Amino acid sequence: MADGPPGVPPSGSPRPGPPRTLPPRTDAGGELSPLRSASGGSACSSRDNSAERDPPGLARTAPAAGIMKDGSRQRPLQKKKTVSFSTMPSNRKLSSTAACISFMLEGCEMKKVRSNSRMYSRFFVLDPDLRFMHWEPSKKDSDKARIEIKSVKEVRVGKKTPVLRSNGLSDQFPDECAFSIIYGDNYESLDLVASSADVVNAWVMGLRYLASYGKHTLEETPEAGRPNPRTSWVSSVFDIADLEKEGRIPVSRAVQLIRALNPGMKAATIELKFKELQKAASERLGEEVSCEVFGEAYCELCTRPEVFFLLVQFSSNKEYMGLKDLMIFLEAEQGMEGVTEEMCMEIISKYEPSKEGREKSYLAIDGFTRYLLSADCSIFDPQHRQVCQDMNQPLSHYFISSAHGACLAEDSCFWGGSTSDIGGYVAALKAGCRSLELVVCDGPSGEPVVGAGARLAFSRVVGAVAEYAFEASEFPLILCLSVHCCCAQQRVVAEHLRKTFGDKLYLVPPNPNEVYLPSPERLKRCILIQGRKLLPSCQSSEGDVSDDEETSELGLQLGEEDREQPRHRRVLCRELSDLVSLCQMVSFQGFEASRRGQHYWEVCSFSEVEAGRYANEEPEDFVAYNKRFLSRVYPSPMRIDASNMNPQDFWKCGCQMVAMNYQTPGLMMDLNAGWFRQNGGCGYVLRPAIMRDEVSYFSANTRDAFPGISAQLLHLKIISGQNLPKPKGSGAKGDVVEPYVCAEMHGIPADCAEKRTKTVLQSGDNPIFEETLEFQVNLPELAILRFMVLDDDYIGDEFIAQYTIPFECLQMGYRHVPLQSLSGETLPNATLFVHVAITNRRGGGKAHRRGLSGRKGRRMREYTSTKATGIKAIDEVFRTATQPLREATDLRENMQNALVSFKELCGLTPAANIKQCILKLATWLQPSEKESPPTVTLNLGEEYPSMETQGPVPELLRKVLAAYDAMIQTSRTLIESADAVHTKIIQVQQAGMSFHKELYRLEVKEGLKGRKLQKALESFAWNITVLKGQADLLKHSKAEALDTLWQIHNAAQSCGIGRNGAASPDLFRSRAVLDPIPETEGGGSDTGSC
Repeated sequence: MADGPPGVPPSGSPRPGPPRTLPPRTDAGGELSPLRSASGGSACSSRDNSAERDPPGLARTAPAAGIMKDGSRQRPLQKKKTVSFSTMPSNRKLSSTAACISFMLEGCEMKKVRSNSRMYSRFFVLDPDLRFMHWEPSKKDSDKARIEIKSVKEVRVGKKTPVLRSNGLSDQFPDECAFSIIYGDNYESLDLVASSADVVNAWVMGLRYLASYGKHTLEETPEAGRPNPRTSWVSSVFDIADLEKEGRIPVSRAVQLIRALNPGMKAATIELKFKELQKAASERLGEEVSCEVFGEAYCELCTRPEVFFLLVQFSSNKEYMGLKDLMIFLEAEQGMEGVTEEMCMEIISKYEPSKEGREKSYLAIDGFTRYLLSADCSIFDPQHRQVCQDMNQPLSHYFISSAHGACLAEDSCFWGGSTSDIGGYVAALKAGCRSLELVVCDGPSGEPVVGAGARLAFSRVVGAVAEYAFEASEFPLILCLSVHCCCAQQRVVAEHLRKTFGDKLYLVPPNPNEVYLPSPERLKRCILIQGRKLLPSCQSSEGDVSDDEETSELGLQLGEEDREQPRHRRVLCRELSDLVSLCQMVSFQGFEASRRGQHYWEVCSFSEVEAGRYANEEPEDFVAYNKRFLSRVYPSPMRIDASNMNPQDFWKCGCQMVAMNYQTPGLMMDLNAGWFRQNGGCGYVLRPAIMRDEVSYFSANTRDAFPGISAQLLHLKIISGQNLPKPKGSGAKGDVVEPYVCAEMHGIPADCAEKRTKTVLQSGDNPIFEETLEFQVNLPELAILRFMVLDDDYIGDEFIAQYTIPFECLQMGYRHVPLQSLSGETLPNATLFVHVAITNRRGGGKAHRRGLSGRKGRRMREYTSTKATGIKAIDEVFRTATQPLREATDLRENMQNALVSFKELCGLTPAANIKQCILKLATWLQPSEKESPPTVTLNLGEEYPSMETQGPVPELLRKVLAAYDAMIQTSRTLIESADAVHTKIIQVQQAGMSFHKELYRLEVKEGLKGRKLQKALESFAWNITVLKGQADLLKHSKAEALDTLWQIHNAAQSCGIGRNGAASPDLFRSRAVLDPIPETEGGGSDTGSC
């Protein structure tokens, strides 16, 4: 190693420049400012360019890192901004380990954190011989104020040591600005805080590379004097473009070539870089560029530092990923299961551009970037791109994508047509709409028309509906008819419907012996007519029916015959009435009346105002009502601008059809479009089980976690943006935007939150944010996450882009978010680079495909309990569940706390998984001599693998081993005890359900009336929900414990610290898990309501 690592200045080389002192941080007034808290900041508000209300105000956080900014050049801050500080010059781009080590040789100022929570500013620098890093000034001897590079065991990013996690410091600086160096035989830590994440990344990458260089074999290390594979590939691309073989190509061709290799990059940016490099190389500025200038320009322009840092982190500190590195990245970080070498080879073959990389099976920076940007690495879970939910539930158990037809015709010009065009209906059907409204009025020449203003021929509209009804989805289409025409034209309407739809029209009468509507699966490719129906007592060809509440509010211009009719009464012909089967419109008479007398095939419409009142005043009754019956909510007629209501306000109460003005873009339409992507875009989304179960307690307005549902914590790191366009309405601005990202969580009121990053000043098109936002989600199945990118220095328009995704569709790991315009169109090459991790707020096991659980905090343990109903016999049954419920909580939370303690001692966050912990532990245990065995091994021959030590073990490792033993013991206790506790809870739940049919009789017998009766019903539903939910949580916790054992086996075998590992770890996953609680008997898959 006499000449030093390749690509790095050789030992003994002079520093590239004198040590430079970083400029002090200043506040808006120019005063010296200490490190700010990540939670501090002033209030601001964000706006959404739509017809809806502005989102609520949110607090801006204090500064963290931006991308290579020169603090001395930042313009004075305005009060409304929260800016991103950095001390790295704007022309400094660290895109290689050599650049990082060069930066370390220059040195920089950082804060050294002591165990007493005090921080001291010191100047840290790497010695020219690359053997030591030292700091000054220091009271210690010069040989003590330094760390030998070869003694470095690990470099941790973030607050990963007890000192940095201490209460006195945890809020004084952002996580991305902290890092720790673990060194020496006793695993001591040097805890540091830098001025920005860029400085942290430079030191972390350089230290990791230097510390691990000596461990690389000759084959793994690039050979001295050998061309870099990336350079060779870029040269080969240049040679292909050099048609004249003169070693130079025209600038225009070079620009076109780089844009082809990196779509989205602006031509002006590339041309400017060529001129800059030609001037630096003393070349003549002309119309041609050399191969050297082209290669340097490509590497500078197309290397994303944040992706390069990530590559080095997961590639054993090399500048490329081998097969094993890629497998670990996909399994441990991206959450993929069943990763094989063949899968990794396929990824490399598909995305690695260099021939050498494909032949030798490695992924370099360009291939890795391409992979991260590909659809294979999208934030949207590909499982949800197809129909993935149970479609055999009753129709009332689904949210149904619905359009408000009053504006589709009149505003169809939004879709590129005239007021006589049918484009609005076609576009809605193509977008997956499954409930379409047609407002039918009298037309000229005896031909009915649709809409009051547009006057589209009814025959044309139904012809278009027939053509496109099942293009986006095969599941049933509900056609809501609002009829305002005479009986003669009603018969024409009926004739057109029968003739156009033919056998697609569903005319089977409802079965009065059934309790629920048929399922979407049974009604595939059927068209259901929703409308009024003549009473069974009416024997004539015409009869009076109640007017639709919705159309009476619209105030449409009616004909002479209509004016003669009494208000809210209409004449309906028999032919049209006979087309209505499963969706018969009736007037809502109240929840109690509906529970006692409404038929399952009857549908009620609610105005936005009326539904909002029920949602606020009687949310539990509204949810119970929607378990059996379909409800439709339509916009207020006061929305003369065709703006949209918030669909979440009504989805949280179980309303299936919330009619949206599809032609009006904005926040509300983004929520609707994003929500219905999650089931293959089929227009149907299954509601959460707690909103469908026969007996369950659900109040949409609760401010706490639901019984039996484990609240989730979303850890969302906004890393960077790519190719962000300029706001459309800001024509007076230049090309540079000053963006920030606003993340909005929509769902039940307890989950609604809005957080934002800092503003990145003068960032160009590719800002670096490096900021983590956290959201608590109590009901994940009803939550939607919306990304919004805004310009903080806007003129006229601040909206840049957005993307909306259901919480259940998020993929963990490093992902790119494909940004969309305000109207939902994909913006070419515009993305956000993010990291997603999801943990549990409380105990109770991981959610489906989620990360492992996080510690809930040091506080007294909370136990879920049942409530008294006031009926002695029932209360005695529920009281027997008290002890099993406590045991279930203890089993779950003991395991969760042990898991988190083990992760923290391994230097990882609660969002990490056990496989990452074992892999991290293996790096500590590698001996200095290859012949020596590891100091600690995992005995995989045991059912519950134990860690066995050989020789003396440092104090830190002893703590890690003790935490591992605690984790294994608590997991073992849970696995072996869960079945018995689960059985006890199920028995109590089933015993309680045996009282359900007799519940009302028992309550009357006990003399319960009015509010006491209602309270007893709620308590009974609460108890059943608690028992079912706690049993489910215990079942998931057992599965999590088994998965933990599987990850231990898998990781130990892959990193070489396991022994006696003959048994396949897949056996753990094939072990029988607790049976789910059976559904109660009834008319449908889920029955009745309490």
